[in-house]
Amino acid sequence: MIKTLVLEDQIKYDGTQLQPHWIYRNFNILGDAVVAFIGEVDVALDKMVDLTDVKEKEFIYSPLMLNFIVEHFDTNLELAIYRQRMLIVAVKEELEQYEIVVQRIGDDLYINRGKLSVSIATSSVLSTLIHIGLNIETEGTPVKTAGLNELGIKDISAFASNVMLSYKRELERIYEARCKVRGITVEG
Repeated sequence: MIKTLVLEDQIKYDGTQLQPHWIYRNFNILGDAVVAFIGEVDVALDKMVDLTDVKEKEFIYSPLMLNFIVEHFDTNLELAIYRQRMLIVAVKEELEQYEIVVQRIGDDLYINRGKLSVSIATSSVLSTLIHIGLNIETEGTPVKTAGLNELGIKDISAFASNVMLSYKRELERIYEARCKVRGITVEG
């Protein structure tokens, strides 16, 4: 089903990574996939996908984030948004394993009113794409934020692996749920 990879090298996320086949071109993973990497996040307004943020001139910046890029080879944007929410819930549940109180509002996570995440789902002509970024460090962010460092999460790679495994298992269980039911017909 979906392939996963935690990257060792840091990559600066600037929004250009949110394009079809970015994972395949850079990491030779073909098909549905999710990769996680750490890096600075600095997305200029002209690279932003969220039109509300563009209209409000709200750029995205963090000195260091854990980033997830997901690509699914279908073009159903509504389904991509459901998947985005499912991945955010996987992050929330992993944080709760550390006994961290997390509030989810839509596709964003907050700790003590500090924004932990940025998140977007979009579609291209051949796939849907998701980006979720979690602050690791928060100095210089344009809004009140929370970060994984201050939450005591030190092994970011293990955290990312656990989130991706949870997401992968959830997708597999959904697929199995589709396969195990008997179809019904309407009598009339």
